[in-house]
Amino acid sequence: MMPVPSHPADETAALSEVESTEELTRVVGENLRRLRTRRGLSLERLAQASGVSRAMLGQVELGRSMPTIGVLWKIARSLDAPLTAFTSLQGNRDLTVIRADRSKILSSLDGKVQSRALFPHDKDRRVEFYELRIKAGGAEEGKGHQSGTVENLVVTEGILEVMVGQHFMRLAAGDAALFNADAQHRYSNPGERDALAYLVVSYAEGQR
Repeated sequence: MMPVPSHPADETAALSEVESTEELTRVVGENLRRLRTRRGLSLERLAQASGVSRAMLGQVELGRSMPTIGVLWKIARSLDAPLTAFTSLQGNRDLTVIRADRSKILSSLDGKVQSRALFPHDKDRRVEFYELRIKAGGAEEGKGHQSGTVENLVVTEGILEVMVGQHFMRLAAGDAALFNADAQHRYSNPGERDALAYLVVSYAEGQR
């Protein structure tokens, strides 16, 4: 499930990344249609879910009307999508910038493990990319994924101990490991300072 959209005021800056009003209107319309059809929703069903009229939704999809931030926020919330999903450029101009100050950071209950997604959540992907920061004494437990899932981990700061099934690895800065992630695995930081690592998760075809 994608992150719940934030309040519209928090995402207003995202709309400035498309250069012209005409281009923004077109991009928002194309992305709305793509997100709606991907979820198998008709205009009527989306109208009921969002509280935005079917006529307005149709005008937006055709690039004839630019919704206000408030209206777009209602649509985003009903599609469980971030506002930035409506302003990302697709096709030959597909470029997404994930600003550090807008990133979604997930923390463990004790606050010692933080993960930050380094990929947009606007569509299903077979490959995911994360930044992991584990404080001294922190550990992250991972249940085994479906067969065929592979994880590629590289440590850039500190030390990480990695347990995959019965296999143990100790990785220092610059070390990388590639392993099948269908077994239970654990990342832990035995050092006295934060460990920073980057993780690529590749799912087998048909799993996402």
